[in-house]
Formats: sequence, structure tokens, C-alpha cells
Amino acid sequence: MAWFESVAEAQRRARRVLPTSVYKAILAGAERGLTLRDNVEAFSELGFAPHVAGSSAQRELSTTVMGVDVDLPVILSPTGVQAVHPDAELAVARAGAARGTAIGLSGFASRAIEEIVAANPKTFAQLYWAGSREAIEARVERARNAGARGLIVTLDWTFSHARDWGSPTIPAAIDAKTMVKFAPEVLVRPVWLARWARAGTLPDLAVPNVDGAPGFFAAYGEWMQTPPPSWADLAWLRGLWDGPFMLKGVMRLDDARRAVEDVGATALSVSNHGGNNLDGTPGAVRALRAVVQAVGDSAEVVMDGGIRRGSDVVKALALGARAVMIGRPYLWGLAAEGQAGVENVLDVLKLGIDSALLGLGRGSIGELELTDLLIPEGFHRRLG
Repeated sequence: MAWFESVAEAQRRARRVLPTSVYKAILAGAERGLTLRDNVEAFSELGFAPHVAGSSAQRELSTTVMGVDVDLPVILSPTGVQAVHPDAELAVARAGAARGTAIGLSGFASRAIEEIVAANPKTFAQLYWAGSREAIEARVERARNAGARGLIVTLDWTFSHARDWGSPTIPAAIDAKTMVKFAPEVLVRPVWLARWARAGTLPDLAVPNVDGAPGFFAAYGEWMQTPPPSWADLAWLRGLWDGPFMLKGVMRLDDARRAVEDVGATALSVSNHGGNNLDGTPGAVRALRAVVQAVGDSAEVVMDGGIRRGSDVVKALALGARAVMIGRPYLWGLAAEGQAGVENVLDVLKLGIDSALLGLGRGSIGELELTDLLIPEGFHRRLG
């Protein structure tokens, strides 16, 4: 494998490897792409205030997230149906284990939770409010029995499927008719095709962590048809799980407070679903500081959205995040080089974190504070 030095290069390699429809499915976004862009571009508005002497010779990057020790403050966020590589979530889990960090396993993953926990004991189970209470309770029980270390409940989704640049065509299943239809774009991506040929299988669009292992669109349809949860529903769900419990997609201060006070969440993820949700929502990093201040020490706060380099991670931590979560960057790494590519992405971020700490004169991520940043007037967003 040829080392890549940046997440941007991982993205370029992924684009060369993946069929166009698969690449577009990862890129995603919603409507005009305002939030998708702001997630990334907001980080460029934040500057650093570096020191030139007195830096520590060694920097400490480890922390704990939801009771799990991690060697760097970067968690692999749950993303569904990872058909970009035959090893899918298994490769991601192994990469996380190799680099000492945790993985969030999507409820719409293409690999069973039992297999993922065996590969990486630092696994958080993610689920959506989909189906009946009985079905949801069964998924929670399965996660507990599999050994998941925490539960992530994702709430930020509005089923907005329109994109100004066009949405990819995603088949319900891979059959002979589908192969003929997609042949023109697959045949010009020989590396991707050869991987699946060596694996002796086709991309699997089933979701084995949903009862009956339905296809992705069947599971997605059940989710669409399920009424959104109330705060009382979420409190009921919290009562099913006696371990760390994260609500993902929190951007507003009033939602953050209710998540902690009414539901009992022990962790919040400031996230807008990678810009795939309600377009026009601010970049996640803009809302981060206000959410941290709203909940204080009553819950851990992580941020998910727009991380492309280690210095972005440091900026989020200086604003008060305990850690960050990444999605597209590791999917690009997975597409580029499988498990090794995911490890490469984590190494790129780790090196960038260490470099930024050195420049800021900090001996650990725990020493970071607002004075390490140059924050322009009007950067922060206080929602609610």
C-alpha cells in the first residue's frame, strides 16, 4: 500500500477506485449543500495562537469516551451499509482496534454486531427510532448481549433526499439485472471490481442488525414510517440501557438540556448528520461551544462533522469537545486501501493532532483551551 499523507488524498484515491454511484453515495449531502460545505469550511475560520518555546517533548493524546479508554480523541462514527469494500465494517473495526480507538456500529450496518464486537471490543451500538417498541427493545437487548460498550441513538434525520447535483442510483439488491445496468460504471473501476471478485461475493445490501436481516430499503422504509420519538419515548429507551447513552444530532441548547435532564443522556454528539439532514443548519463546530456550556459537566460532548485533519480535531477539543467522530474520511480510506486505508486516515489525524499540540505548547489534549484559538466575531451559533 502507498501511504497517503492527507484525508484529501484518501478522498482522491476513493474517487478513482469507486464506481460513480458508490462515490456519490458517500459524498451525499442535501439540497444546496450549504450545511455540507459549512461543516468543513467553518474550521478554516478558526486560527491558532502558537508558542515558540517551552513545549513538551511528548504529547498525550489519550482520553475516555463513554467509559472507554481510547488512544486518540477520534471515534469512528456509525455509517450504514459500507459496500465500498468487501470487508466493510469488519475492516473498520479492526483498524480502530489496531489504533486503540472505538467504533460506532450503525443499526443499518452490513455486518452483524457480534462479529464487530469480536473484532473490536470498543464498540458502541447505534440505533434509530424505527419500528415498534418491542422491536427497538430487542435491538437494545441484542447489543447488550453482544457486549456493546454504549448506545448511540441518532435523531437528526428529516428524510430529505433531493440534491442539486443529483442523487446516486442505489439498487435494492444486487441481481443479474442490476449488474447489467451498472456494468458501464463498474467496468471502468477494475480495482473495486477485482476486490469483490477475489472475495467471491457481491455487495450485500442487507442489514443484519435489524430483525429478519431485511434489505436496506426495507429497513429504511420502516424507519420512515415510524412516528418520530417524543422525549418520553427517549426516556423509555434510556431506561432499557444501564450503560453510557449518547443522543446524536443535538445542535440546540434546549434540546441539549432536555437530553440530559429529561432523558438521562450521559453523552451528546453535536452533529447535523454530515450535512445530510436539514440544509441550512450551521456547521457542527459553530454550535459546539454553546452546547458544551449548556450542559457543563453533566454530560460528555463530542462533535461529528467536517473533520479533515488533525488540527480540526484540536480546534474542536479547544472548544470543549471530549473527542470527535469521523465518517467520510474513514470511508474514503476504506475505499482506497481497506483496513490499511482506515488505519492510514487515523494515523494522519493522530500526526496532525500531535503537531498542533507541539505548536501550541501543550503537553496533552486535556490542556487545550479557548486561548489556543483565534475565534472571529460571529463565529459561534447559539441555537435555541
